[in-house]
Amino acid sequence: MKTMNPYIRHLILLICCLGGMLAQPLSAAPQDPVEADRIVAVVGSDVITYFELRTRLTAALKQLQKQGTPLPPQDVLERQMLERLIMERAQLQYGRETGMKIDDTQLDLAIGRIAAGNKMTVPQFRAALEKDGVQYAQFREEIRNEMVTVRLREREVDSKLVISEGEIDNYLANQTATGSEEEYQLAHILLRAPESATPEQLQKLRQRGEQALKRARAGENFAQLTAAFSDAPDALQGGDLGWRPLARLPALYAEAGSRLQSGEVSDLLRSSAGFHIVKLVSKRGGSAPASVQQTHARHILIRSSEVLSEAEATRKLEAVRERIANGVDFAEQARLYSQDGSAAKGGELGWLNPGDTVPEFERAMDALKINEVSQVVQSPFGMHLIQVLERRERDVSAERQRAVARQALRERKLDEAYQDWLRQLRDRTYVENRLDEQ
Repeated sequence: MKTMNPYIRHLILLICCLGGMLAQPLSAAPQDPVEADRIVAVVGSDVITYFELRTRLTAALKQLQKQGTPLPPQDVLERQMLERLIMERAQLQYGRETGMKIDDTQLDLAIGRIAAGNKMTVPQFRAALEKDGVQYAQFREEIRNEMVTVRLREREVDSKLVISEGEIDNYLANQTATGSEEEYQLAHILLRAPESATPEQLQKLRQRGEQALKRARAGENFAQLTAAFSDAPDALQGGDLGWRPLARLPALYAEAGSRLQSGEVSDLLRSSAGFHIVKLVSKRGGSAPASVQQTHARHILIRSSEVLSEAEATRKLEAVRERIANGVDFAEQARLYSQDGSAAKGGELGWLNPGDTVPEFERAMDALKINEVSQVVQSPFGMHLIQVLERRERDVSAERQRAVARQALRERKLDEAYQDWLRQLRDRTYVENRLDEQ
């Protein structure tokens, strides 16, 4: 465990002194005591204040009320929210330490996409936020932090997953044996265990899990229990995993979900990440598609490096995009600037099936019209400009089935790998929880 940074000790003393000054009466008249802001957690070289915790808690309560989720006891939700803030700070701090930055240009592009998704201009979107009581500067920083955590996951987890040909063979053999594929809507509760947990810690965590399980089986609202108990990032969304075939679920969840009837709750499950409870919300029939939509696309890729930052790569591609918009040939620009094997072919990627590219690239490509050129798109490989040339429907081939299998196995492994990475990050970060100190 890391020792506390001396700078933090001085910062804590300063805040305490300021808190003492603020608590002094301004006159001799008696006043009700008002608690000054205080530190509720130390995370590495950073601190979390009670004001920050209360602000986040207020937002969470509004979200749960909007969803119609019964509210858990406030002290329980307060502790859960503090743990989420600790995990968020740990990730942001690790991002800073390893050179992960989101500059204002990238942030502006992201907010522009969010505004466009809400069918607004950026000024209209800003006005709508402020009308709802959301400060625009605070919103920008929250989006910046979300972008950092997403890119950390891409760099530290997504890009390191390996799917072997043997795994694909086994997947396809199982699909053949089971026939048409049903889809499952699962919700879950995760109680994260420290990587080097003691038997006493595990026993305490197990007891907490058994308490949650008993209440779930007694018919309590599962979304409320998720908000109160779960350490997963989707806790405030009821732990909903959406509709997925079993093959796209973590193996532990797939095995448990396959044995449940709609509305039933699993036993308390154990994995390397901790303890889990799974509920089958619903199930529906499905089958593999007879055909898929293929996309003929090309791209220009610029990779960031020690000598070329992400911001510089973005600006370089924006200049290229402007030239293309003014009539310069896309293929010519790809030959000049693209940094992958497709450059010599003018950026040509040929016909792409769903799952052939990384999710960030595919989402951006699927949103484009024929001949449209994308804004700058970031993926684990670098920064891209994408142009869609044609689309067509084609029958599913053996090659395509293997691509689908690879993507399904990737999705199954991602959740488990991400939770393992978060647990390891939490364990190696200095954390001091002061919520109960007065």
